Amino acid sequence: MSFSVLVAALVVVVVAAVLLWTWRIVKWVWIKPKMLESYLKRQGLVGTPYTPLVGDIKRNVNMMMEARSKPINLTDDITPRLLPLALKMLNSHGKTFFTWLGPVPSVTIMNPQLIKEVYNKVYDFPKTHTFPLAALITDGLANADGDKWAKHRRIINPAFHFEKIKNMVPAFYKSCNDVMCEWEKLVSSKGSSCEIDVWPWIINLTGDVISRTAFGSSYKEGERIFILQKELAHLIIQVLGKNCIPGYRHFPTKNNRRIKTIVREIQGILKGIISNRVKARDAGEAPSGDVLDILLESNSGQTKGNELTTEEIMEECKLFYFAGQETTSVLLAWTMVLLSQHQDWQARAREEVMQVFGDSNPDLEGINQLKVVRMIIYEVLRLYPPLIEMNRAVHKEIKLGDLTLPGGVQVHMPILLIHRDTKLWGNDASEFKPERFKDGISKATKNQVCFLPFGWGPRICIGQNFALLEAKMAMALILQRFSFELSPSYVHLPYKVFTIHPQFGAHLILHKL
Repeated sequence: MSFSVLVAALVVVVVAAVLLWTWRIVKWVWIKPKMLESYLKRQGLVGTPYTPLVGDIKRNVNMMMEARSKPINLTDDITPRLLPLALKMLNSHGKTFFTWLGPVPSVTIMNPQLIKEVYNKVYDFPKTHTFPLAALITDGLANADGDKWAKHRRIINPAFHFEKIKNMVPAFYKSCNDVMCEWEKLVSSKGSSCEIDVWPWIINLTGDVISRTAFGSSYKEGERIFILQKELAHLIIQVLGKNCIPGYRHFPTKNNRRIKTIVREIQGILKGIISNRVKARDAGEAPSGDVLDILLESNSGQTKGNELTTEEIMEECKLFYFAGQETTSVLLAWTMVLLSQHQDWQARAREEVMQVFGDSNPDLEGINQLKVVRMIIYEVLRLYPPLIEMNRAVHKEIKLGDLTLPGGVQVHMPILLIHRDTKLWGNDASEFKPERFKDGISKATKNQVCFLPFGWGPRICIGQNFALLEAKMAMALILQRFSFELSPSYVHLPYKVFTIHPQFGAHLILHKL
């Protein structure tokens, strides 16, 4: 074959490859999105106009930044700051519409019956994997689907059985009491009252609980994981803001390099902890009863080939560490802020705590009797849910109520908007009224699927009992020892990291009782 023929053949191959690559890009960025858009519009759905590649990501970020630039009062609606685009579409187009997550249409639903159907059909509506970087923190059971999810759930379940969680109450008390003692010292040094930003204290408290209950004897190593994951979360949030740039997470930026370093260090620590535990078990040492020991015991009882690998156990530890700490810390912070605003409910909760415990240390039996505290916690979870939205993927054409959804779209459930929907909760939906839960969740929701702080259905958060028990223990100890009110320096600016954080902390004035 002559050289010129070889060159011509090479040119043809290169041109064909370029044309194929170009076709795939055009199909991904324009043709498929427009086909899906047409499919949805034919069913009467309305949506935002499609912007190639970026969709509504940039628009939503700009709306959030604009909302964050304006101060708000405690009584103001927080949804424009957290879900601005969804709120705008809700107000102009009703409760079912679509927006764009890049080139993917996201169909928003708020009907409880449709939500119930999505949560129940875990195989038809699997988890989305739109932001791969987020899996560095919350992988494992949170992102598993199908048979993998079923296997992980079965093996992990024993670690979160209520009988096992009951044994962790002393660890809850120890971590909470340590913080209360520090607060007492601070208040005493100022007389009888002291301004404290309780937010960093609460973060450390909940991280301490996870370190003790998850890793027990490896407590100090667990503390290091907590510090690293906190840094990792903030770095990932910064990268997600640039998600519209294809492949940005692979760019060798300072942030991306630091993310890789943190991930390696966390994996190294966890691998060492797990390896030492397995060796101790093989040597016949008595289990300590922490989450890792229970998980390893459950895993060892599986038939060969059905057990979790060391890497999978590591992912579950990372998930429990981050999700457990994050959920309870924001719950406690917003509970203290709202009780500072609503002194009548703070007084009612304290009266109940004193009736049940007096000056005695809170225990499990007494905690289960705290009805007012439970009502307050549910109402805080309604107004400030840990996750403000939930997405599910659609991989094949499927019926959802009167809709037929094509493969390639997502279903979006704006939990924050659902929790504040006046049609579901009444005209006082935006108000703090714990009495709505006096007869339990089913009465408050009129047996509809519209209270979703921990999700719902088969995939409901496996750690919800752990989080609620820890929160009740902490609030019982706080109410026993202090009254508290908002400091003049408190600035009410909720913002989304993975959960709803108080942007400038939670500055309260604590009074020693």
